[in-house]
Amino acid sequence: MTSGDGGRTAAYRVDVQFGDCDPAGIVFFPNFSRWMDAASTFFFRSCGLPPWREMTALPGSVGAPLLEIHTRFVASATYGETLEVQTRIEEWRAKVFVQQHRIVRGDVLICEGRETRAFCVRDAEGRLKAVPVPDFIRAACS
Repeated sequence: MTSGDGGRTAAYRVDVQFGDCDPAGIVFFPNFSRWMDAASTFFFRSCGLPPWREMTALPGSVGAPLLEIHTRFVASATYGETLEVQTRIEEWRAKVFVQQHRIVRGDVLICEGRETRAFCVRDAEGRLKAVPVPDFIRAACS
C-alpha cells in the first residue's frame, strides 16, 4: 500500500495460470475483470477495513456492487507471468465511488480499467439500498 496523490494505492499480485488463457495462450479478457474485482476487495482490506458483511459500523452492509466498468487493453499477457493490479480510488461521490485499476507486468501497462461502485446495505425488507459512503471508510482509504 502506497500513498501518491493523497490517496492510497494497493498492489494485488496475479500469477497467470494456463487456464486463464485462450487457445492462443493469451489471457482471456474476462479474467482481467475478475482480477480487478478481487483487487477492489483487496484494496479495502489493505486499508484496514473488515470484509463488508462483517462491518459492524455499517449494519446490513453488503459491500459495493458494480454499476459500471470500462476497460482498455494495451498489451497481451500469457501464462507463467506475474501481473500486478494497482488499485486506487479515483473519485468519491455521495453514494458511489470510482476505482482505477492499472494492470502491469513490471513497467509494461497491460490493461487499465475503471469501476463505478455503490455502497449498499440491505433494508428492513431485504432489498439492496445505496447509502452515502461512510466517513470512516473514506478516512481509511485516504
